Amino acid sequence: MTVLLWILGVLAVPTLIVVLWLGGVFVKEFFAQVKGGGTGEDGDGGAAAAEQLGLLPAERQNTESAGPLPDGWETALDAVRNGGDAGWKAAAELLRGIGRDWEHRSFASYLLAELAAEDDAWLLAWEADGPGGPDDPDAALVRARSTVVLAWNVRGSLRANHTTGEQFAGFHRLLRRSREETARAAALNPDDPTPYVTEIWTALGLGYPHSEMDRLWSEITARDPYHYEAHFSALQYWCKKWRGSEELATGFAERAAAKAPLGSLLSVLPLIAHFEHDDSDDSAADRTPEMIARVNAGLADAAAADPAHPRLPELRHLLAYYLSLQERDEAAIEQFRLVDGYVDALPWRYRTRMVERYCHIRNLSAQAVVSAGAEQ
Repeated sequence: MTVLLWILGVLAVPTLIVVLWLGGVFVKEFFAQVKGGGTGEDGDGGAAAAEQLGLLPAERQNTESAGPLPDGWETALDAVRNGGDAGWKAAAELLRGIGRDWEHRSFASYLLAELAAEDDAWLLAWEADGPGGPDDPDAALVRARSTVVLAWNVRGSLRANHTTGEQFAGFHRLLRRSREETARAAALNPDDPTPYVTEIWTALGLGYPHSEMDRLWSEITARDPYHYEAHFSALQYWCKKWRGSEELATGFAERAAAKAPLGSLLSVLPLIAHFEHDDSDDSAADRTPEMIARVNAGLADAAAADPAHPRLPELRHLLAYYLSLQERDEAAIEQFRLVDGYVDALPWRYRTRMVERYCHIRNLSAQAVVSAGAEQ
């Protein structure tokens, strides 16, 4: 679901290289089996415990979303996939109905951009036949975002030494083109932060200097100071694996979380920064007082958030993961219940077998909860 999660994105095709990059987390999860008391994938009876608690089996987990989409979105996206006039009209109506809700606008425009990156016939028809023509700000936004998504698709998810020169040439060519398209989308809708959020992924790919990223960030925060996707994307830029360092990423995450109001979901940023740079081989690093406090802050943030916030499931997935590693299993199961059935989110997204990894950790907590109940 997301370059941006998304990410978004950042994020899309799992590979052996990514698996090796996160090998420390796999080792950590192996040691987490100790609390399950078993040696199998789910410990002794983990899957049965999950079923007893009403959780879904692996075959019923959705791998394309972190949580259910808002009402009506699936229907609109299906119409877009079918193409024709009905396709672009459904896309136009979806964005028109969202209006100035920037969180939902950025999320919906990204989903539409993913579809356009696969086949943009419906978007070309929108630009040609829509009432606003190519100057329609919604069509222009989807065009800009789709070019960025396409660029990252061309590059692929492998590390640089496993990416061909041809891939890099296409990647950079498309990102350079996207700069013009995002500038045009911004000019057509000056209040909208989404074009600038889109450009973060151009900045990451083309290697904008920090000063240029700071300028871009000022444009975003002037329009929406607590925009979730913007913060998620910027944190990726500041990570060691891209254009920053662990210190820069953690500093950005902690400052943003400290300033953000409850319900903004930005308490997730320190958890993401920790996850992105954690190379420990057990869960001790996840059970420190600092990490417990970060998880507690996330729980308070989630409780205060609008239940309809499109990114709330992403926070819940990370909370469930870290609560499980902290052996706070009842609280972990509470979060797992709220996202069960969907797995396209951190920390599962980087795995080659994200359903299995999700169910593995979830089932360990389920078994611990069931076992504790049996002893009472």
